[in-house]
Parts: sequence; structure tokens; C-alpha cells
Amino acid sequence: MYRKDTLENGIRVVSETLPKSRSVSIGVWVKVGSRHEPPEIGGVSHFIEHMFFKGTEKRSAKDIAIEMDSLGGEYNAFTSQETTTYYAKVVDEHLPVAIDILSDILLGSKFEAAEMEKERKVILEEIKGVEDTPDDYIHELFTNTVWPDNSLGRPILGTKETIRGLKHQDILAYIDNYYSPKEIVISVAGNFEHARLIDLLNAQFGKLARAVVSKREDTPAFTRDIVVKKKQLEQVQLCMGCKGLHNSHEDRYVISALNTVLGYSMSSRLFQEVREQHALAYSIYSYVTSYRDTGLFTVYAGTGPSNALEVVRLVLKEFKKIKDEGITSAEELRVRNQIKGNLILSLESSNSHMSRIARQEIYFGKYLSMDDIIKGVEKVTGEQVQQLAQQLFTRENISLTILGPLTRADVPDSVLEI
Repeated sequence: MYRKDTLENGIRVVSETLPKSRSVSIGVWVKVGSRHEPPEIGGVSHFIEHMFFKGTEKRSAKDIAIEMDSLGGEYNAFTSQETTTYYAKVVDEHLPVAIDILSDILLGSKFEAAEMEKERKVILEEIKGVEDTPDDYIHELFTNTVWPDNSLGRPILGTKETIRGLKHQDILAYIDNYYSPKEIVISVAGNFEHARLIDLLNAQFGKLARAVVSKREDTPAFTRDIVVKKKQLEQVQLCMGCKGLHNSHEDRYVISALNTVLGYSMSSRLFQEVREQHALAYSIYSYVTSYRDTGLFTVYAGTGPSNALEVVRLVLKEFKKIKDEGITSAEELRVRNQIKGNLILSLESSNSHMSRIARQEIYFGKYLSMDDIIKGVEKVTGEQVQQLAQQLFTRENISLTILGPLTRADVPDSVLEI
């Protein structure tokens, strides 16, 4: 059963009871992320996420880890472009302790300067790790290719320069500005008693009081470009794609179907054509990224340097084919069933329920049941998929980023002709 409540200080609470579960997941979702950061303090949202686990007035960092582990629970946090989330999953009887720990770190953290200096080193190593992992790094490079002058195109972790320059006061000011009750959604899913939950949350989080400070969200313009970053690798990593749709777009189920047909799984056209038929890549897939006001449709592949242009050609061939011919009736049926199956299987844990209802509140301001979503999926037609492909896959709307032992001179402008 789904419920929506508001705490005494304005924090929204969305909850879903799962009586057959013995676990409960709770997430504190703050509606601020890397896209809201001024360029000079890029990475501050992620830095703050780390710092909340570095000790409070009541608990040291080690105490937090030991107490949560002693419950057999899991806890973590993550930063995205538009949100920062702190969550815990525990056996249902331990929910009061999980709430106490989360409220302690979010309301009682000390942010000691010495801990900040230690964490700065950790995050610099994290940045190096991404740069040393080409199949991760290429996605970061691609977003910078298509959104070079917008915060959405900058790395969530920040850069080495911005992290080195981040000051203690930057962190404190950012929290004061953006960690306000009106910007927080608490999401809970699992086995719990509702009235008791609200009492606990009011007692622990109700003391938070900060004024709302407006955030800057500039919608980026899509940049058509070819960017090649030379690096001595055995493989070429490439991302190519186009502007997609925002989170609440009426065609959000249609783009999901388009993605499923083209590159979501091993039965997809790109996997079958590029890997199975031509043996040009071990890994090739497509994915959809959606934000409040924009999105991307992206294809990734890892291939040999001599095969890179051929892979691009085959991908564009599949783009054109779906524009010109659409999808088959068999694909239409399979895609509907595949999306529905993936949705249902994805909700087998309290964590996934917790995340789903939080995102629905943040992006839609309302609850969408599984039946609502399935109805939306079932309405998708092959004609809609073809029309969306015709809208998205145009010459002006496709960019390419390559990482590996090639130079820009090796990649002619004509490679993106479609």
C-alpha cells in the first residue's frame, strides 16, 4: 500500500508497505546534484556525500560502520546529476536504528577539516580510477562532447583541479543552501507500521530547518561533434548518440521500446548485427538517460582500432533501417513483454520499491502503480517507435566520441552521415 505524508517541517515522505517482506529500505533523497554546481566547485555534491559518513557528534566513522554492520544491514549513498541519496536496508525490526543513524549523519555530521583533507585524497584516487577504466571514462567524455558548456556535461566526481580547490566553507555553504526540508524526499518500502514510521521520522528529521535557496538548472543545447581523445589502449572505446527525451515526456515508454529493440540486450539489433554477424565487438549496447528537462540516447561499443569506423557505420545503418522500415510485429510483441518482465523482476527487493517511489515523487509528483506503467508500455506501437526514430536519428542530432589509439584525422566528418 502506497502513502504520501509531509513531516512537520515540510519534508515529504513516500512509503509503500510490503507485508510479505522481512526487510525495509529507507532512502533520504536530496534534490541537488552535479548539474546544480557552479563550475569552480564541481564535484561538491559527491564530496558532501562522502563527508556525511566521516563522523558525527555521537558517532565516529568507525562507529557508524560497526553499528550498521552489526544489524546485518546495508547502507550507502550515491550522487547523480539531479539528486544525492543516502539509504539503508535492514531487517524490519531494526528500522528505528536505521532512521537514527541516517538522521544522525545528515543532521549531526561534524565536517572536520582534517577529515575533509583525508577524503580529498580518496576522491582524487576515485577520479584516477575512472580515468584508468576506459569503458567507464568514455561515457563521461561523451556527455562532455554533447553538453560542453553545461553542468550536465561535467563529471559527477568533479575534476582533479576542482577537488583540490574545494574549501571547507564551500561544503558548509552548499549544505546550508540546498539541504532544506522542501528539497528532501524520504522514501520507505518494506514491512513497517505506518503511524510508527511517521512518528520516528518526525522525531528524528523534524528538527531540520533551513530556508529554500533556488537552484540553477540551465537546459543544455545538444552539440553535434566528433571528439577523439588519443590514449594508448588495445581497444577503441566509442560512444555515439543523440538528444533524447526528458523524464516525464509522453513518449518515455516509446523511447524505452526503441532502446530495447536497438541495443538493450543480446537479442537486440545492434548486438546481433555488430557482435554476432560481424564479430566486431565483444560489448555493444544502447541506453537511455533522462533528466528533468532533457535526455540522451547513447550507443556504446568497444572494438579494435581498425574496426572503429565500421562499427559506427553499422550502428548508423541500424538507425536508418528503423527510421525507414520501422520494427516488425514480432519485435513489437517481444519488446512489450521484455519491458514488462524487466519491470516486474526489478521490483523483487524493498530497495527497488524505495527507489521507484522516490523518483516518481521527484519527477512526477505522484505515484504510478505497476499497472499504470504496464498500461503505458502496452499502448506503444511499432508506428510510434518508427516516428520517434525519425525524430531522433537525424544528421544534426548525432555526436561521436572516441577514446583510444586514434586521432581526429583518422575519423572523417562523413562518418556520421545518415
